[in-house]
Amino acid sequence: MKSVSLHTLGCKLNYSETSTIGKGFSQKGFQLKEYGEPSDVFVLNTCSVTENADKECRQIVRSVLRKNPDTYVIVTGCYAQLQPHEIASIEGVDLVLGINEKMKLLDYIDNIEKKELSCIYRNSVSSAVEFFEAYSADTDSRTRAFLKIQDGCNYKCSFCTIPLARGISRSLSPDKVLNNAVGLINAGYKEIVLTGVNTGDYSYENYRLIDILQMLDGLEIERIRLSSIEPNLITNEIINFAKNSEKFCRHMHIPLQSGDNEILKLMRRRYNREQYMETILKLKDEVKDICIGADVITGFPGETNEHFENTVEFLKALPVNYLHVFSYSERRNTDAVSMPGKVDIAERKRRSLILRKISDSKRFDFYNKYIGTEQNVLLESLKDDLTIEGLTSNYIRVKLNAGNVFENDFIKVKLTDTNGVCPVSAEFVN
Repeated sequence: MKSVSLHTLGCKLNYSETSTIGKGFSQKGFQLKEYGEPSDVFVLNTCSVTENADKECRQIVRSVLRKNPDTYVIVTGCYAQLQPHEIASIEGVDLVLGINEKMKLLDYIDNIEKKELSCIYRNSVSSAVEFFEAYSADTDSRTRAFLKIQDGCNYKCSFCTIPLARGISRSLSPDKVLNNAVGLINAGYKEIVLTGVNTGDYSYENYRLIDILQMLDGLEIERIRLSSIEPNLITNEIINFAKNSEKFCRHMHIPLQSGDNEILKLMRRRYNREQYMETILKLKDEVKDICIGADVITGFPGETNEHFENTVEFLKALPVNYLHVFSYSERRNTDAVSMPGKVDIAERKRRSLILRKISDSKRFDFYNKYIGTEQNVLLESLKDDLTIEGLTSNYIRVKLNAGNVFENDFIKVKLTDTNGVCPVSAEFVN
């Protein structure tokens, strides 16, 4: 039996697609092996978000071939779509596949013998109009599943390569969304996380994201969660749904990127700080116990100290509960690359550190608010013989002593202690 190992860089959408590719190999009779184990075929699904994509890709390929020089190496994903010839120049890469070709990967393998030169199959991103279904497990246990309902993006943020790598926004039909969801439920999953490049932009004929949420709410699933949603796409209908649904998780991740209106305009974001604040305040007011996370980019071209301080003060006043902080990374073929006012790398790192400290403080305050409370937790992973972890609806990761419980159990716990980092300590409630 031939074997394959797969590795993913980047977002949960990439993970769902890698998982689906792996299922395809399994159906063809391949044995699935863990990343790092010797295998006949190795598939790397790449990301294009940071400038380190080339370096990371090379390091991974070299590491794999060092352990097993005869491995047939396939590289696909966003970086492969944007820079296929760079990848093809990496010694040991046999096959490079673009975004259109990724989910048809098995069609491009005639044999798995090492090649003298890399083969490239990559169409223009303008031809990326087909929707490829995908879903994946968050862990090896049957707990959370990431269900892809949308792909591509019609937004033109000045720093982002995603539209160049994945094409226009397109969505999975409601019937297929429901069919996939039912399949996941029947397989034992208790939480479904809806994912996409711009999930809130879901649009299929007359159906929008709120329609999908309401449809899933009628299924025999314990939890529904959104991976991320743009602030300008959070409608009153979605807020009301989040408020009233017993299945929708009290958690949203809502990208901000900057707390300064001038920088938001340069980024070509579709909101200003006042609109963002209004949305967050409304969610906090309407949806009990909601946890809200935000993405922030610092060091964007033109971001002066004053701009940065505006962001700092805005974030301190903003009732979000954690941040994902990114230092701005130059990406080829984006408008931001040619903008004046480049921020020094060291200064980007300094600003990122400040924002991460703000995030730590907000996370600690949020966790500490719930110490002593009882929460329902979906157990996910047995870390060792003594400890098991899980998530609350409002995205608090907890750990507790493993007793007579198992992965994929819903249990009630009491949160007992936190130092502001994941996971929070908890104990069983009898």
